[in-house]
Amino acid sequence: MSQKQSLIFGIHAVESAIKQRPKDIRVLQLIEGRDDRRLNNLADLARNQGVAVERVSKAAFKELNVGRHQGAVAWLLANSAKTSASLVEADLPSLIAQQEGPGLWLVLDGVTDPHNLGACLRSADAAGVTAVIIPKDKSADITPVVSKVACGAAETVTLVKATNLARALETLKEAGIWVYGMAGEAEQTLYDVDLRGSVAIVMGAEGDGLRRLTRETCDGLVKLPMLGSVTSLNVSVATGVSLYEVVRQRQG
Repeated sequence: MSQKQSLIFGIHAVESAIKQRPKDIRVLQLIEGRDDRRLNNLADLARNQGVAVERVSKAAFKELNVGRHQGAVAWLLANSAKTSASLVEADLPSLIAQQEGPGLWLVLDGVTDPHNLGACLRSADAAGVTAVIIPKDKSADITPVVSKVACGAAETVTLVKATNLARALETLKEAGIWVYGMAGEAEQTLYDVDLRGSVAIVMGAEGDGLRRLTRETCDGLVKLPMLGSVTSLNVSVATGVSLYEVVRQRQG
């Protein structure tokens, strides 16, 4: 595990990691010389969870070169997993069986930008998604940047890595879950579909959209109405809008 892969940075991401997986954290490092209430609260939380706390110089933080760390870095144990809730494709049947009430699944077909993946995980957590499914290959993985953008959701959202995404979609369909792919050329909008039952929303990759086999495996293709001059939304923005349409229908 490389240096950058073995840490989590940013106050929200670190706080979530301490709450969710304190035994995976070797040490919490906080920037010295800063009397910040949030950092002090983070130190108290870490000590209460049995996590060692160190104060580190500004120069040492600068050498990490990890972006907006906000003065907080959690170093993971060498053998700890990136996320405590990561599963593989073979776990899907048991995961489906465990869901209570209508499930909501988010499938990301090759999202490679870690910022987009982090934002999608954050929206998934907020919308109560059952699990997020991503391809094992040709997809962003859980990295410190993803954890930072996700603001803790990378440690709470169940993530399934599928060796064969089309096969994973077939598994969902066989369990009675309707699979809808988001595609700009679709004839009907997401708002025209009844989303109150168990559904999976499939989002395509940045720029390329859904792959052909993924598109053909979906039960149907839907789109978000575009009323302005732009023809598409960023995948993380479209994900948030789509998931909350499901939430709206179910609460309405």
